[in-house]
Formats: sequence, structure tokens, C-alpha cells
Amino acid sequence: MANFTPISAAIGGGLVGLAAALLMLFSGRIAGISGILAGCLGFGTRDKGWRGAFIAGLVFAPLTAGLVGYPVPSPQMPASWGVIVVAGLLVGFGTRLSGGCTSGHGVCGIARLSARSVTATAVFMGTAVVVVALSRHVLGG
Repeated sequence: MANFTPISAAIGGGLVGLAAALLMLFSGRIAGISGILAGCLGFGTRDKGWRGAFIAGLVFAPLTAGLVGYPVPSPQMPASWGVIVVAGLLVGFGTRLSGGCTSGHGVCGIARLSARSVTATAVFMGTAVVVVALSRHVLGG
């Protein structure tokens, strides 16, 4: 872990928490990305304005940071587009199966003391630990 930056990570985490709290306080909405995106794409949703702005902020914030000179690392992607497509489908399936995404359960659900979100986040984290352990120590990745 050569790129560990605890100060900027703490600031970023604080800003995510603040944004989630403000969204809940002022609109009563949960800052779960899957729900926000689903509302943007849904035909019966009337509140697409803030949802679109939220998604646009996720896309344009790092692009703007790069334009003003802040170093933004390029993501490391696997060589195969098939792996990317399958991974995306699995993430979508998991999101639907768990009733939300990691951001919604982990940031907002735990803050609301939701037992369902605490359980979902424990499963997310436990699965991540197992996958990393297997991929690094068993498969040699």
C-alpha cells in the first residue's frame, strides 16, 4: 500500500459523511448510489434534478480536479472486457439482492442504526476479506 494518504482519506470520508447527512437532513433521502441512479433512470420519478446533479458531481469532481492540476490516478482495469462486464453484472445483482449498494448501507444505513444495513455491510466486508485473501494468498495475484 504505497499510496496511503491518511489525511486526505480522512477529509474525503468526512466530506462523504457530511454530504450524506445533509442530503438526509434537507431532503429525507439516502445517499445510496444505486438508488439515486435508479431514480435517474426510472420513468415515474419526479425528483430527477438532484439525482442528476449528484451523479454528475461523482463524474465531474475528479475530472475537474485533474484539470486544475490535482494528480488523479488512472484506474487499473483488467485486460478483458468480458471480466468487466461480468463484474458489473455481479455488482448489479448483489445490489438488488441486498436491497442497496455498499454506500447506501455502509454510510447511511449504519448511521441510521439499521439492522439490515449493519448485516449487509458485515457481509460486504467479510466477502471482501475472503476474496482478497484468496486472490493474494491462494491464487497468487
